[in-house]
Parts: sequence; C-alpha cells; structure tokens
Amino acid sequence: MSTSIQRIPSNLPFPFSKAIKVGGFLFLSGQVPMTREGEVVRGDIQAQTRATLERIGETLAQSGVGFGQVIKATVWLSDMAHFAGFNEVYKAFFTEGYPVRSTVSAGLALGVDVEIEVQAWIGQD
Repeated sequence: MSTSIQRIPSNLPFPFSKAIKVGGFLFLSGQVPMTREGEVVRGDIQAQTRATLERIGETLAQSGVGFGQVIKATVWLSDMAHFAGFNEVYKAFFTEGYPVRSTVSAGLALGVDVEIEVQAWIGQD
C-alpha cells in the first residue's frame, strides 16, 4: 500500500509548507498571529490567539475539516503569564471537544506571544 503525500504550499516567503496531508492526517505548520495578508497581529494575548486560530481554521477548511477533527495541538507562549488569557480564546474554537495538547514557554519568531501547531484526522486517503 502506497500512501501519497500532498504538500499545501504557504503563501508566505518562508521555506515551509502550510500543511501536509498524509495517511489520513493533516499536519499544519506552526501558526503565529497574522492577518490573511501576512501582517503580524500585535495586541494582547487574546487578540493574538484569535488571529492565530482564525488562520488555522482557514487552513483546516481548505482541507475540508474543522476544529472538531483536530486531535493534537502544541502551543508555545512567550510567557506562561499568558496562559489564562490564551485559554479564554482557545476554548471558544473547540466547541466539539478539546484535542490533546502540550503548552510550553519559549522565545518566538517575530516577537509574538503565541504560536500554535495542530494535527487533524481527515480520514483515509
């Protein structure tokens, strides 16, 4: 049995795919808070989290799935002091149940306060 790999290119000028479909799964690259046009979203952790999850939702929708199919999330926060504010927005996007999740603190690209990477189940290919 051969499993195909489908790479979904990013429209940003960086060397990575936006997502990859393989073996019934969809793997998204880490997403930081940006507008659809690729401008960094500044502001409090709630605004940054909302922008990040909205971009993730758009990528999921391009593959025909939603947040209900997300099975794993990895979250990086610039400071764990943002944890409560992050969770306030995060839980609103997962109305069908929460994926398993890891959350760590780290220095992030572009001076943002949040980055999120998800994997989703899309079914057998």
